Amino acid sequence: MTFRWFGNNDDTVTLDQIRQIPGMTGVVGALFDIPVGEVWPIDRIMKLKDEVNAEGLELEVIESVNIHEDIKLGLPSRERYIENYKQTLINLSKAGVKVVCYNFMPIFDWTRSDLAKKLPDGSNALSYDDDIVQKIQPNKLADEMEKNARDFSLPGWEPEKLERLQVLFDQYKDMDGEKLFENLEYFLKEIIPIAEEYDIKMAIHPDDPPWSIFGLPRIVTNKENLDRIINLVDSSYNGLTLCSGCLGADPKNDIPDMIRYFGSKGRIHFAHVRNIKIHEGRNFDESSHLSSDGSLDLFEIMKAYYDIDFKGYIRPDHGRMIWGETGRPGYGLYDRALGVTYINGLWEAINKMGKRC
Repeated sequence: MTFRWFGNNDDTVTLDQIRQIPGMTGVVGALFDIPVGEVWPIDRIMKLKDEVNAEGLELEVIESVNIHEDIKLGLPSRERYIENYKQTLINLSKAGVKVVCYNFMPIFDWTRSDLAKKLPDGSNALSYDDDIVQKIQPNKLADEMEKNARDFSLPGWEPEKLERLQVLFDQYKDMDGEKLFENLEYFLKEIIPIAEEYDIKMAIHPDDPPWSIFGLPRIVTNKENLDRIINLVDSSYNGLTLCSGCLGADPKNDIPDMIRYFGSKGRIHFAHVRNIKIHEGRNFDESSHLSSDGSLDLFEIMKAYYDIDFKGYIRPDHGRMIWGETGRPGYGLYDRALGVTYINGLWEAINKMGKRC
């Protein structure tokens, strides 16, 4: 059980608080101030590791080593950024990192229309309204995200990238899903041998949400595409971050079935477990983890992980803001801690029921 942490300088949650959550073993971290595409220095990685270890927690999962747009675009300059990526993996391996989560979404990372929608119970949560997103200009959405970020950085929405939005959109104008698949394949064929040599499992994160935004192609969206991705390079080190909330935003995605399918192949290296409440028309709010509060059955999801004898890393993913807490949107302490307790409770019950059978 792990907990995402953004560091002392950019998170309201402390390591001391994280270690007090029952069942917690590790932190999922990153060096968020290193420009995308540049090498992560070994001394900075070791400093983060030592900081986490000093609190009795492990740093074995990194989320994310973001991929430079030139790699996704397939530009000649990608060679430099791929070599940098390889060196970062080598440096991370020296610190004992075992899994690197990454995504391959063009320009925008996760997308929401509201970072603090008030829910009926008085809490607030990340929310997505497709009508708003499809009608708003990309630069306007970026401005809204920055304005409502409560002075926290938003990984995947780096200012230096957002300053080049029009240039990036021009570069992507002829990009379709097949070309994006080709560029992902090129990247994986370069990276996976290094991952194998240095024992770091690569775990691609689903697109969030799992459909096209602003006409940009998205390919990490469903079972068929995930299966295609793991077969681009047939290696156990080419695997998945299976995020129930991202994939579950599309009701066509059967999350327990996907867990059993990809888990049986040994390709799920990292599990993001969260719930969402789906509304009509590709709209959804993030909810508590409790099954009855959302549209996903967390019992069935955890049962699927039990059935595949999952021994990988898991985290509660996003949470609401509750009890008057203020902090990084989606990443407060209290609701995520409740999510950990709920997930652990389900796991214990399922495990004990399984043994009795």
